[in-house]
Amino acid sequence: MAQAVVPAMQCQVGVRGRSAVPARQPAGRVWGVRRTARATSGFKVLALGPETTGVIQRMQQLLDMDTTPFTDKIIAEYIWVGGSGIDLRSKSRTISKPVEDPSELPKWNYDGSSTGQAPGEDSEVILYPQAIFKDPFRGGNNILVICDTYTPQGEPIPTNKRHMAAQIFSDPKVTAQVPWFGIEQEYTLMQRDVNWPLGWPVGGYPGPQGPYYCAVGSDKSFGRDISDAHYKACLYAGIEISGTNGEVMPGQWEYQVGPSVGIDAGDHIWASRYILERITEQAGVVLTLDPKPIQGDWNGAGCHTNYSTLSMREDGGFDVIKKAILNLSLRHDLHIAAYGEGNERRLTGLHETASISDFSWVWRVKPFFIF
Repeated sequence: MAQAVVPAMQCQVGVRGRSAVPARQPAGRVWGVRRTARATSGFKVLALGPETTGVIQRMQQLLDMDTTPFTDKIIAEYIWVGGSGIDLRSKSRTISKPVEDPSELPKWNYDGSSTGQAPGEDSEVILYPQAIFKDPFRGGNNILVICDTYTPQGEPIPTNKRHMAAQIFSDPKVTAQVPWFGIEQEYTLMQRDVNWPLGWPVGGYPGPQGPYYCAVGSDKSFGRDISDAHYKACLYAGIEISGTNGEVMPGQWEYQVGPSVGIDAGDHIWASRYILERITEQAGVVLTLDPKPIQGDWNGAGCHTNYSTLSMREDGGFDVIKKAILNLSLRHDLHIAAYGEGNERRLTGLHETASISDFSWVWRVKPFFIF
């Protein structure tokens, strides 16, 4: 008989238990994983407290340590998009003092041949800091740094899509239109060792879709603590996260980022994805953005983009919207090709999607993002 593997999780922002060391707690929390003593493979996602004994306690005390009273130096986590165009990479470096703007940070480098972004004989790729967020894992003055990628000669490498986007968004005509984005990122949580959605019976299937969307209850909602931990971590970091909810397929969630203006939308969605990857990493759960992780009568996962310009939001804006839709329809195939791999498995005309080969539109007002 197939058995459901549903890890028992509990995310907490504060340290559990009474501290044996009368030291000031850092503002940010470090997410840890503690295996339960039960025979099941459950785990709890929480900040481990000093009641834990042995090596884990000592390690956790170091992870929780607030270095602010002892040094002006901070840790900057440089983050960039890898060779697949969807994977995230990062590494850490010490900065001599707190910074408030990415222009204060030095460029850095990495081995692009190890990320699929450069040949082995000429592998150096340069990181240009572009956006800063507070680090919810290390707390204090430590930061996450969104970077884009260049050759040593200063040319953007092929996977650097941010460079061209920044040029477009800095154009005075574009800036004057104050482009707003609201991005709805869907994702699926997978059991690590069996590559099967969280909450699903291993080798089997749950009941049909219907009771899971925005649901509550241990038999319908799987991974809520990961979603909540991600929500709070994004708020702490300064990301414009605006909501979250359970999705139609069990084990699937969505969060919304925005409204954000121009290039900030891209920086915020990538930073939010990085934070989600880190939280699932520590929870022992696999994050996938695959458009259709489970074949059959199950919804896929997309990244819906709500968009408007100043002229669309003013009187007469509906005519501007219709003109923009016409322009989009003329380049449908080109746009689909740029949206990533695997969308043909999701965009079938079923499960709340349109066919990938057809351009269609319908007028409706989305109450969440009112642009």
